[in-house]
Amino acid sequence: MEENLKKKFKLPKLKFLGLIFGIILVIILVSGSFYTINEQEQAVLTTFGVAKSVTDSGLHFKIPFIQKVRKVNTTINGFSIGYDMETNETIEKESVMITSDYNFVNVDFFVEYKVSDPVKAVYASKEPVLILKNIAQSSIRSVIGSYDVDGVLTTGKNEIQATIKEMILEKLAEHDLGIQLINITIQDSEPPTQEVMEAFKAVETAKQGKETSINNANKYRNEKLPDAEAQVDKIIKKAEAQKEERINEATGQVARFNSMYAEYVKNPVVTKERMFYEAMEDVLPSLEVIIDGTDGVQKILPLDSFVNINNDNETSETVSDTEKEGE
Repeated sequence: MEENLKKKFKLPKLKFLGLIFGIILVIILVSGSFYTINEQEQAVLTTFGVAKSVTDSGLHFKIPFIQKVRKVNTTINGFSIGYDMETNETIEKESVMITSDYNFVNVDFFVEYKVSDPVKAVYASKEPVLILKNIAQSSIRSVIGSYDVDGVLTTGKNEIQATIKEMILEKLAEHDLGIQLINITIQDSEPPTQEVMEAFKAVETAKQGKETSINNANKYRNEKLPDAEAQVDKIIKKAEAQKEERINEATGQVARFNSMYAEYVKNPVVTKERMFYEAMEDVLPSLEVIIDGTDGVQKILPLDSFVNINNDNETSETVSDTEKEGE
């Protein structure tokens, strides 16, 4: 009896627990099947990886566990460049820029944007706002670098803003991030700190020194190069003249030798004697000789060397005697 009673009480308890589980499951399914879009929002509904945008505000249905929803804020948002919005402190790596006349300025900007395409804003890139900020910084530095310091600090602010905005819009169109630039404004512009100015002057001094060195080097090159080229041309012409002279001399000697050899071949004895006599004609006029024939044999004795030796000895003796008399 007791067992039967326990079984009777156990069955209703299991049914009750199953009913509670079913109610909870229904609640989960129902709550996961609907989502709400506010007035300033849009949603991206993803079904098996395929995304589409939901722009109408209000209550919407989705399939639980199959469709996913990501809400996107479509109101106008903004970020600062050059300063911290919370503390209002300057961020020098963003604010310090160089103008066209090589001056440093601190310029702060505020960029306003909004989401124009929720699907692209969610899936086209990982961080579209960061990309927009990088594009804005690049455009700002490019434009500021084309204006002088007076235009940046005073008269050219409106023109600078318009030029930067146009440049950012062109780059955003190329990237197609799904976000739209609303406006970019200059919050503040002022000269940099004294430390930055000193660093800038040092850089300018180094640049001027570099230009001076380059100009001096070019001047020295322009002065020395023509002289060097002229010297090279002179040396080359002299070498060519010597070459021609030696070639002509060698050619003449070869021709003379060939003619002498041709005569020698015809009559060797006569040619030898003629060459001997010609040589003697060149040597004998300047040579003093004594012909000694006392022993029946004629001897030809040159006297030039002996005469010179005797003259040298007499000269040396005369010099010695003069030195002794002076002593």
